[in-house]
Amino acid sequence: MRFARRAVVLLACLVIVPAQAWGPLGHSVVAELAQRHLSPTAEAEVERLLAPEHTTSLADIASWADQMQDDPAMTALWKQTRGQHYINFLGGSACDYVPPRDCRDGRCVVSALQYYVGVLGDRSQSDAVRRNALKFVVHFVGDIHQPLHAGYRDDKGGNTFQVQFDGKGSNLHKVWDSGMLYSRGMDAQSYAQMLDSAVPVALPAPIAPLDNPYAQWAEESCRITAESGFYPATHQIDKAYVKAELPEAELRLRQAGRRLAAVLNLTLGQ
Repeated sequence: MRFARRAVVLLACLVIVPAQAWGPLGHSVVAELAQRHLSPTAEAEVERLLAPEHTTSLADIASWADQMQDDPAMTALWKQTRGQHYINFLGGSACDYVPPRDCRDGRCVVSALQYYVGVLGDRSQSDAVRRNALKFVVHFVGDIHQPLHAGYRDDKGGNTFQVQFDGKGSNLHKVWDSGMLYSRGMDAQSYAQMLDSAVPVALPAPIAPLDNPYAQWAEESCRITAESGFYPATHQIDKAYVKAELPEAELRLRQAGRRLAAVLNLTLGQ
């Protein structure tokens, strides 16, 4: 019995818990960047929808879709939506989006964005339903731009790829979602100000034959993870790795912020 109990504890320690894409800092940066570029009409509708939350800030609700997992009252919704935070591609060079293979039964971030953007723009829905849709849209646009939320099935989006970072054991997903960003030593507003003051970000051209922008964003993320050096051969995240990859992470934050603003302007600016 004692051995069995120890075995259960050991197995529990080995369970891979999915990391949060970008973490609170990255999600707040994306939301802050988007808010700076909302049209007056979209901004007014965001403020109206968020009024019951006693905030007008997208950054304040940007991590809600992750935080619900710690709220017993939200357990059912978390279980229903947890598979919508990412998409698993096959690996290797297979970054082409094939819905039946990559988003079975609509359970992926591409399909989730299609659905919640539709709900957000549906004025026949209640404000409460549309407010939750807004929270999901803000969060999932961030998620889909984190390269390892459009990674591979075999390593669970980098969660099982163990690395050493800052003298501690970690995994590649965690390094990308928060470790490299926190190395800047900046809060979300300062970080967003720095990124927003740079030259306006250029967005990739549409990928033919895709007619789904969310699928394109996922493919872009997937192709980043397939680049040489993304997975460090030594499993060491050193200064050279951060110097090479942090600009890529920050570019994705900037692209996510601009695209989130565009989505909200189009959906709420009517």
